[in-house]
Amino acid sequence: MDIPQHIAIILDGNGRWAKKKGMPRNYGHAQGSKNVERICEDAYHLGVKYLTVYAFSTENWKRPKEEVDALMGLLRNYMKTCLKTAEKNRMRVRVLGDKTGLDEDIKKRIAELEEATKNNDGLNFQIALNYGSRDEMVRAMRRLCTDCREGKFAPEEINETMFESYLDTHGIPDPDLMIRTSGEQRLSNYLLWQLAYSEFYFTDVLWPDFTKEELLKAIEYYNGRERRFGGVQEGDGVCLKRGF
Repeated sequence: MDIPQHIAIILDGNGRWAKKKGMPRNYGHAQGSKNVERICEDAYHLGVKYLTVYAFSTENWKRPKEEVDALMGLLRNYMKTCLKTAEKNRMRVRVLGDKTGLDEDIKKRIAELEEATKNNDGLNFQIALNYGSRDEMVRAMRRLCTDCREGKFAPEEINETMFESYLDTHGIPDPDLMIRTSGEQRLSNYLLWQLAYSEFYFTDVLWPDFTKEELLKAIEYYNGRERRFGGVQEGDGVCLKRGF
């Protein structure tokens, strides 16, 4: 199969998975966290170069405080586990999102994790944390406008490539495939710029139940798609202006 270079995943369904088992939502989040480790290893062995997961959005702060506190506690533990996993599998870890909104100890652990893994040559693993795509673009525009005002470049020099260099994902190729679990079919403010020409795969499987076999199903679906990037394949007979 043609293995996508970069897969992005919206990890959805942890709470519903726990509810089906008569357990609290936080139990589902804990099991979902463990599944991230398994899928990272599976993706790497399949030949995936980049894997980006949506762990906590800017909108997730609206959830009950008890659940948010539990998620932050889970995150603290995961940072320790992730460092060990990264050392074992030579995984490079980067965190996307607005880190300024996180507690100081979490920001410190993120910095340590990114520094410790920056030279690893295995899977490139991105965690979207306190991330929202609109927020990302607004933050990028603020920095870009500041640099422009300081005379680092003229407004007419601004193009897509320059704008991308201000995004959290600068230096990371756009996803080829986006997977969302649990049956929901929306992007939820996730990588809106980067997913412009990605293939989307939606599955009813809840995230803690998402296995290597389910990942392979998504990749098989990806292999059945023709990626045109706005053009057309020869012989399509479709007007170029309509090629999506």
